[in-house]
Amino acid sequence: MRNTSNAARERLVGSLGSAREWRRLLAWADGLGLALLSIVVACRALDTDGLTPVPQLLAFLPWLLVPAALGLLAALLARWRSGMVWAAVVLAVTGWYVRPYGPPPGGDAEPTGRVAASVRVLTSNIEFGDATADLIATIERENPGLVFIQECDDDCTRALAAEVPDAAYPYREVVAAGGPDGSAILSKYPLRPAPGIDGALAMPGAVALVHDRPVRIQLVHPLPPVPGSVPRWRAELGAVRDYAAGGKDRPTLIAGDFNASQDHAAFRRILDAGRLRDSAALGGAFRAPSWPADWARFGTQIDHVLVSDDFSVRSARFLTLRHTDHRALLVELKLHGG
Repeated sequence: MRNTSNAARERLVGSLGSAREWRRLLAWADGLGLALLSIVVACRALDTDGLTPVPQLLAFLPWLLVPAALGLLAALLARWRSGMVWAAVVLAVTGWYVRPYGPPPGGDAEPTGRVAASVRVLTSNIEFGDATADLIATIERENPGLVFIQECDDDCTRALAAEVPDAAYPYREVVAAGGPDGSAILSKYPLRPAPGIDGALAMPGAVALVHDRPVRIQLVHPLPPVPGSVPRWRAELGAVRDYAAGGKDRPTLIAGDFNASQDHAAFRRILDAGRLRDSAALGGAFRAPSWPADWARFGTQIDHVLVSDDFSVRSARFLTLRHTDHRALLVELKLHGG
């Protein structure tokens, strides 16, 4: 009888020891995950993009709520009280930064005065020209006044010349190049030449005369922040920031594939430098993912149309085109003032 009691006690002690060891391992693993999340969230709070892999993870900041919640659950299972507090803080700070950056719709940020013109803008990265056919069909269907095209290769350039009538878009700024290097701006409005932005990929610019009112327009397509290219990505977005800062007192419209979301400091500095607003956030498409298109529900919004406060935003819609990893963005704007 005594031997049986001793055996039962030993099994109980062994199982308790195993449970404690299991909770200890879970807490260690949870701590490693929370440490990585904390670095990313801290960079967001400190207004810096940091080093790889932080810029890549910042693009998907809202989705970090999922591992943060799992971290809280793991801390609960491990009975790790400090871990529970840690995970709760990471969750709260991440949730705070998921909110829109910049002024909300309405209020003092909205332009006043009469409407000088309605302007419809389409921007699309067509991935090495593969989505050219769908892009042309979209242009015919939606009839935008300004079209910004990234990764317009030589075949794309020829197709635009052959299939998009000059009568519809008599004004064009096209940089012909192979692969992802080419870009194009199509316009119903007269265009005056203006310097573009230097970059590895073509970023042409112009001045559009919208009902005789000059509007600075600029296509944006910096290199993506893949490992090894983060400094160049940051420098090219810095050039976009300088362009934005140079036109704070003039109507300005910047559109394209920024390869950056509102959670990147380099992107927010463009908004701040030019007093610009993100039309998707104001037009009902806040946080709607634009890349990768095949996983749109779990992606990030890196395609943007930024406008000065001379414009009000009526609507913003992301459109799916075949054969490209980006969704196109169509916005309807109103240009105010005389």
